[in-house]
Amino acid sequence: MIPVSQTPAPSANPEIQPYFEALREGKLLIKTCTHCRQPHFYPRAGCPFCFSDATEWLESRGTGAIYAYSVLRSAKDLPVLAYVTLDEGPTLMTSIVDSPASALSNGAAVRLSVRPGADGTLAPMFTLI
Repeated sequence: MIPVSQTPAPSANPEIQPYFEALREGKLLIKTCTHCRQPHFYPRAGCPFCFSDATEWLESRGTGAIYAYSVLRSAKDLPVLAYVTLDEGPTLMTSIVDSPASALSNGAAVRLSVRPGADGTLAPMFTLI
Protein backbone atom coordinates (compact mmCIF):
# COMPACT_ATOMS: atom_id res chain seq x y z
CA MET A 1 0.00 0.00 0.00
CA ILE A 2 1.35 3.42 -0.97
CA PRO A 3 1.32 5.98 1.87
CA VAL A 4 -0.91 9.00 1.14
CA SER A 5 2.04 11.39 1.05
CA GLN A 6 3.69 9.25 -1.65
CA THR A 7 0.65 8.74 -3.84
CA PRO A 8 1.60 9.70 -7.41
CA ALA A 9 0.05 12.85 -8.86
CA PRO A 10 -2.60 12.39 -11.55
CA SER A 11 -1.22 12.64 -15.06
CA ALA A 12 -1.87 15.78 -17.08
CA ASN A 13 -5.10 15.42 -18.99
CA PRO A 14 -6.70 18.33 -20.92
CA GLU A 15 -10.16 16.88 -20.22
CA ILE A 16 -9.87 17.58 -16.47
CA GLN A 17 -7.52 20.60 -16.55
CA PRO A 18 -10.33 23.00 -15.48
CA TYR A 19 -10.75 20.90 -12.31
CA PHE A 20 -7.11 21.47 -11.27
CA GLU A 21 -7.21 25.14 -12.27
CA ALA A 22 -10.24 25.64 -10.01
CA LEU A 23 -8.49 23.90 -7.11
CA ARG A 24 -5.64 26.43 -7.47
CA GLU A 25 -8.29 29.12 -6.89
CA GLY A 26 -9.71 27.26 -3.86
CA LYS A 27 -12.80 26.07 -5.75
CA LEU A 28 -14.19 22.59 -6.41
CA LEU A 29 -15.66 21.78 -9.82
CA ILE A 30 -17.91 18.81 -10.46
CA LYS A 31 -19.43 17.63 -13.71
CA THR A 32 -23.15 17.76 -14.47
CA CYS A 33 -24.87 15.96 -17.31
CA THR A 34 -26.83 18.33 -19.54
CA HIS A 35 -29.03 15.43 -20.63
CA CYS A 36 -30.21 13.88 -17.32
CA ARG A 37 -29.05 16.80 -15.08
CA GLN A 38 -27.24 14.47 -12.64
CA PRO A 39 -24.09 15.88 -11.05
CA HIS A 40 -21.21 13.44 -10.68
CA PHE A 41 -17.72 13.17 -9.26
CA TYR A 42 -14.90 12.33 -10.24
CA PRO A 43 -14.70 14.64 -13.25
CA ARG A 44 -15.03 12.80 -16.53
CA ALA A 45 -16.56 13.53 -19.91
CA GLY A 46 -19.18 10.77 -19.92
CA CYS A 47 -22.16 10.71 -17.58
CA PRO A 48 -22.10 7.59 -15.38
CA PHE A 49 -25.91 7.66 -15.10
CA CYS A 50 -27.19 7.97 -18.69
CA PHE A 51 -23.86 7.58 -20.56
CA SER A 52 -24.33 10.87 -22.42
CA ASP A 53 -21.20 12.74 -23.41
CA ALA A 54 -22.99 16.07 -22.90
CA THR A 55 -21.52 17.27 -19.60
CA GLU A 56 -20.59 20.66 -18.23
CA TRP A 57 -18.62 21.99 -15.27
CA LEU A 58 -20.50 23.15 -12.18
CA GLU A 59 -18.85 24.99 -9.31
CA SER A 60 -19.67 23.25 -6.05
CA ARG A 61 -20.63 25.36 -3.04
CA GLY A 62 -17.88 23.44 -1.27
CA THR A 63 -20.14 22.31 1.56
CA GLY A 64 -21.57 18.95 2.47
CA ALA A 65 -21.85 16.33 5.18
CA ILE A 66 -19.73 13.43 6.34
CA TYR A 67 -21.28 10.21 5.06
CA ALA A 68 -18.74 7.92 6.77
CA TYR A 69 -15.24 8.28 8.18
CA SER A 70 -12.34 6.34 9.61
CA VAL A 71 -9.68 7.64 11.99
CA LEU A 72 -6.29 6.29 10.93
CA ARG A 73 -4.43 6.44 14.23
CA SER A 74 -1.07 5.41 12.73
CA ALA A 75 -1.17 7.99 9.90
CA LYS A 76 0.77 11.20 10.43
CA ASP A 77 -0.21 13.32 7.42
CA LEU A 78 -3.93 12.73 6.90
CA PRO A 79 -5.34 10.82 9.86
CA VAL A 80 -9.04 10.93 8.91
CA LEU A 81 -10.27 9.34 5.71
CA ALA A 82 -13.89 10.13 4.88
CA TYR A 83 -16.67 10.02 2.35
CA VAL A 84 -18.30 13.43 2.07
CA THR A 85 -21.61 13.96 0.30
CA LEU A 86 -21.63 17.38 -1.31
CA ASP A 87 -24.74 19.55 -1.09
CA GLU A 88 -25.00 19.09 -4.87
CA GLY A 89 -25.34 15.32 -4.44
CA PRO A 90 -22.11 13.50 -5.35
CA THR A 91 -20.13 11.67 -2.68
CA LEU A 92 -16.35 11.73 -2.79
CA MET A 93 -13.54 10.09 -0.88
CA THR A 94 -11.43 12.69 0.87
CA SER A 95 -9.68 13.61 4.10
CA ILE A 96 -10.93 15.63 7.06
CA VAL A 97 -8.35 18.20 8.20
CA ASP A 98 -8.03 20.76 11.01
CA SER A 99 -10.78 19.04 12.98
CA PRO A 100 -10.41 16.94 16.14
CA ALA A 101 -11.34 13.30 15.55
CA SER A 102 -13.44 13.38 18.72
CA ALA A 103 -15.72 16.02 17.14
CA LEU A 104 -16.48 14.00 14.00
CA SER A 105 -19.75 12.23 13.37
CA ASN A 106 -21.67 10.93 10.40
CA GLY A 107 -23.86 13.75 9.13
CA ALA A 108 -21.57 16.50 10.46
CA ALA A 109 -21.41 19.59 8.23
CA VAL A 110 -18.10 20.25 6.47
CA ARG A 111 -16.62 22.82 4.11
CA LEU A 112 -13.95 22.64 1.42
CA SER A 113 -10.30 23.13 2.32
CA VAL A 114 -7.98 22.72 -0.69
CA ARG A 115 -4.60 21.33 0.38
CA PRO A 116 -1.42 20.25 -1.41
CA GLY A 117 -0.10 16.72 -1.16
CA ALA A 118 3.58 15.95 -0.61
CA ASP A 119 4.26 16.42 -4.33
CA GLY A 120 2.40 19.75 -4.41
CA THR A 121 -0.67 18.45 -6.24
CA LEU A 122 -3.80 20.10 -4.82
CA ALA A 123 -6.67 17.98 -3.53
CA PRO A 124 -10.12 18.75 -2.12
CA MET A 125 -10.20 18.07 1.62
CA PHE A 126 -12.75 19.16 4.19
CA THR A 127 -12.97 20.61 7.67
CA LEU A 128 -15.84 20.78 10.16
CA ILE A 129 -18.02 23.88 9.97
